[in-house]
Amino acid sequence: MQNLLSDLVVVDLTRALSGPHAAMMLGDLGARVIKVETPDGGDDSRGWGPPFAGPDDARESTYFLSANRNKESVTADLKSAEGKDFLTRLIRKADVLLENFRPGVLDRLGFSVEALHELNPGLVILSITGFGHDGPEGGRAGYDQIAQGEGGLMSITGETEPTKTGVPIADLLAGMYGAYGVLAAIHERSITGRGRVVRTSLLASVVGVHAFHGTKWTVAGEVPGRVGNHHAQIAPYGLYRTKDGIVQVAVGSEGQWRLFAPMVGLDPADERFATNALRVAHRDELTASIENAFAGLPSDECLVQLAAAGIPAGKVRDIAEVYEWEQTRSQGLLIDVDHPTLGRIQLPGPPLRFDDQPFAGARETNLPPPRLGEHNDSVATWLATPDD
Repeated sequence: MQNLLSDLVVVDLTRALSGPHAAMMLGDLGARVIKVETPDGGDDSRGWGPPFAGPDDARESTYFLSANRNKESVTADLKSAEGKDFLTRLIRKADVLLENFRPGVLDRLGFSVEALHELNPGLVILSITGFGHDGPEGGRAGYDQIAQGEGGLMSITGETEPTKTGVPIADLLAGMYGAYGVLAAIHERSITGRGRVVRTSLLASVVGVHAFHGTKWTVAGEVPGRVGNHHAQIAPYGLYRTKDGIVQVAVGSEGQWRLFAPMVGLDPADERFATNALRVAHRDELTASIENAFAGLPSDECLVQLAAAGIPAGKVRDIAEVYEWEQTRSQGLLIDVDHPTLGRIQLPGPPLRFDDQPFAGARETNLPPPRLGEHNDSVATWLATPDD
């Protein structure tokens, strides 16, 4: 299981979240990821807090810890001759290079695509930008919330005003798409022997998950709007108030509707609600009827009855509850690592499992997020070792 990507060396020039997330995904699958950071502070996210953990003279940002497991850290000033020489030697031994600079930055440093492939013809290059590497606004800086707004996601999220998601979803999706593209290019290289450039952006990542909201416009000519905690095209499907809280219910088929309707005192053939299209059109009336029926039931009892009837339903857990939930733990979604200054810590783990392994990812032993420059000596020794 540790051999999935263990033959790959990934040079990670990225910072913040989109690129580091892509690199972490590759590291979770066994690749050797060497994160190149600036000597004066490293990745920007090392300073993003609070919260921080550890002593004042060796504090760690929990933000940085979230996106940098299974990596090594080296430092280099890429504007200096020494730093450029160091990166050159890394590139010659690498399989993949990740960067999320603004368009043109690597070129100015002397590492254009042409120069990179001259050094290493088989190098796969992942480039993540804010709005694309070309086009009329290709040079814009990329920040997650800006991309969520510009990419339409905020226009379909929230109740009365545009709302961002609770996580930097444009960054995370760009990282996921980037890792996915890298693996496709690695597969191609196994056939052709040549590397290529894989490009994605925060804008592309958001537009790429519009799903049915996208086709609602491109095919039907309708501009999607916000429906808050309810599904835009299925009803009943959303969040409903109970006697002491809230529950979520997802009635995704007509068969489920026929089971659910009597539970809330409705006739499945009621002319207002007999089809999904009618239920969507009369969503406010339907929600009022459901919440009226749930008003006498505590949330836990409501969920018991829904489960007994075969209706998909669930709680809204806070983050602490999620990590304490036995189902989360059973899926290997928490990992223990030994950090050089924090000691034994627990991190959210990889979301993939293989062949019923009890642990997630493709590594039985996970590396803690590195201290800045922690691997300078070991990587220098490796670079000085001749290839077999």
